[in-house]
Amino acid sequence: MKKILALFCAIAMISACASHQEQAPQKFRESHFDKQQRIDLKVGKIEVASEFVPSFTRPNVEHLFPVSIEKTAMNWAHDRLRAVDFSSDKVASFTVKDASVTEEFVKSDKLFEKDGIKYRAKLSVVLKVSDQAKFSSAETSLDAWRELLIPADTPIEEKEVYWKNMVDKLFEEFNSRMQTNINKYLNMYVENSSYIADYE
Repeated sequence: MKKILALFCAIAMISACASHQEQAPQKFRESHFDKQQRIDLKVGKIEVASEFVPSFTRPNVEHLFPVSIEKTAMNWAHDRLRAVDFSSDKVASFTVKDASVTEEFVKSDKLFEKDGIKYRAKLSVVLKVSDQAKFSSAETSLDAWRELLIPADTPIEEKEVYWKNMVDKLFEEFNSRMQTNINKYLNMYVENSSYIADYE
């Protein structure tokens, strides 16, 4: 009886630990964009993929970031793009080409100024609509980047906060510019588009 009771307690403790691990909140999470208005595309389906392959070697440091630019970009596509013509053969493909971050040591030339580390984040994507029936396609691409310079001796906990804010700012720019690009270059595939071209 004692052995059975001890075994039951051990199982209960393992289950409690597993439950705690599953519910433990992450310190940072990739952003989502599902609170914003959807961009309805007159296509049968939308394919989201990434061709970016991290090197895991410096000067590339995207693997050290607490949030992934690559995953956030794919979140953007899932959250903001929506297929609304399911009888169509048209396919929209959203592809992440680059989602890298590099670091560079910056030596200060001033006596009482600390050396720094400069981070450069880059995001490159392509959104392409293919019309298989007409053997035609149209696409728009976007390159967005952001730079950050912080003291070289910044603690890792503070670095993570800087990095997260850097990624958030990158996607503020990306979100705005990508919607403009879609309306401008893929306007014929946008459902109920109210975009008016500027021919200046």
